Amino acid sequence: MSALRNPRNGALLTVMLLALSACVSAPKSPPPPQAPPAAAPVLDASYDWHGLLLLPFGTVLKEVPFTLHEVLLFRDASHAAQGDDAECYAMDGVAPRFLARTPNEYLLCFSHDRLARVEATVNLPQDQAAQIFSDACGLWQRNAAAAPMVAGAAASGACEGRDGAVGYGGRLEETADRTDSPLTIRLDALVEP
Repeated sequence: MSALRNPRNGALLTVMLLALSACVSAPKSPPPPQAPPAAAPVLDASYDWHGLLLLPFGTVLKEVPFTLHEVLLFRDASHAAQGDDAECYAMDGVAPRFLARTPNEYLLCFSHDRLARVEATVNLPQDQAAQIFSDACGLWQRNAAAAPMVAGAAASGACEGRDGAVGYGGRLEETADRTDSPLTIRLDALVEP
């Protein structure tokens, strides 16, 4: 007790308490500001492949409300082995927009006279094609009900999944001798129409 009453000890104790309280109450420097997350690109409705389905799968060929003309497709032996006997038709009118472009190829393919597949191909500028495809694939995957994409699939030039009873598969082709890159999407009915 006599040590606490000593004025020197009291002054020392006061200094220690002040130093300790200064450490506790010292303003903390704010953490450095974090960069805001990259905003998702704003994609118009044409990036959604659902717009390519002008008719529901299973529609009978003779009930199609617009004019079609048959397209002859040359298939290799692998298509024949898969039993792909679909007859494909192109529209006489303007195809629906896809990826903010009019497709240079838009096919409606019928198996046993019922719509079973839709294919569309657009040409993308080669310097933007990978980014456009990645953005579109991301949208398709976010909208899909099941079967998430394998990581990195868009980077490999393919994007596949399913959304309800529709299977989709997008493929980006890059060729050295062209200034554009064709992107083809194929929509298949997953249940027999």
